[in-house]
Amino acid sequence: MSNIKIGNFVKQSAGFKAFIPNPFPPAKQLSLPNTIISKHTEAIRLLGKLDGITELLPDKDWFLVMFVKKDASSSSQIEGTNATMMDVIEKENVEPSTSLPEDVDDIMHYINALNYGIIRAKDFPLSLRFIRELHSKLMIKARSTHNSYPGEFRTSQNWIGGTRPDNATYVPPPVEEMTRALNDLEKFMHADDDYLPLVKAGLLHAQFETIHPFNDGNGRTGRILITMFLWYKKLLEMPILYLSAYFKQHRSIYYQKLNDYHNGDIVGWLDFFLDGIIDTANSAIKTCALITKIRERDTDKVKVLGKAVSQSTMTVLENLYKMPIVGISDIMKWTGTSKPSGYKMIDRLVKIGILVKLGDNAYAQKWYYKDYINLFYNE
Repeated sequence: MSNIKIGNFVKQSAGFKAFIPNPFPPAKQLSLPNTIISKHTEAIRLLGKLDGITELLPDKDWFLVMFVKKDASSSSQIEGTNATMMDVIEKENVEPSTSLPEDVDDIMHYINALNYGIIRAKDFPLSLRFIRELHSKLMIKARSTHNSYPGEFRTSQNWIGGTRPDNATYVPPPVEEMTRALNDLEKFMHADDDYLPLVKAGLLHAQFETIHPFNDGNGRTGRILITMFLWYKKLLEMPILYLSAYFKQHRSIYYQKLNDYHNGDIVGWLDFFLDGIIDTANSAIKTCALITKIRERDTDKVKVLGKAVSQSTMTVLENLYKMPIVGISDIMKWTGTSKPSGYKMIDRLVKIGILVKLGDNAYAQKWYYKDYINLFYNE
């Protein structure tokens, strides 16, 4: 099987053609080639390995914060945001939608939505309501090129590319068909069927993007949904696998594969999606292993400073894993020391190669944990 028609482009009364999805999932069960089965087996193996190595990480929630920030910046960049992960870390103590640059604010909204989803999914099932809640957190007070109606499915026709539906690159289903397709999607999330779990995750994302149920924020919401589904299906004990960096790296292929999916090339999309799981899991496994090495190395560096200063300096090091760009006020807050003592502590951390001066500001100087940030920062 190479193609199963998942819908058709149908001419509407206004003259343009919109995509009308067939009932989902396809009545004809997917007959997957051996290459897809093999990739699924390898991807599942790597998810298990990733779970094992994350269990060895102390303060796992702190490291999760960094994976979330990386995904947030990558996912927002796919949509045209220019800010980077470093920009976000520098501004993370500023409330979204206050004095933040617009591009940074986009990413902060994504982080808030993803963090909300992680907490919400602990005691609330994946559902259309859950998706609307994610979208609401993503879009409330966020920058938008047009009315995004946070948390509400659209009530009018939208389109992708072009200036109007008749010259668009893709026109999603009209509202009535969208509602039917969303109901099918919700049933698919919870169905006790024979679909391989990662195949189901891939179909869920592609079908959501095909439906395009919001006026804005569909791509970002759909990418959050992947991680939430993997966690919901208990394929991960910790929601640490995020595909946005992979999709950003292969952005043109990502869009092409989704477009091909509309035209029935489900296997081509799944092949790309599973490659993404494998690539991202391998990268996350490597990152987790390097986190452990850097932590052990830098803990040893602090210990040799001597008992008088190592305890307070260790407090700073532990906090750097969650907040790796700092100023003097952060050091004072973490340790309860005076400003002169805080600067002495920063000097020690610079001398032993843990902190590096960020820029050359006369005021509000910052320092960053370079080796640690570099594990996540690939922009």
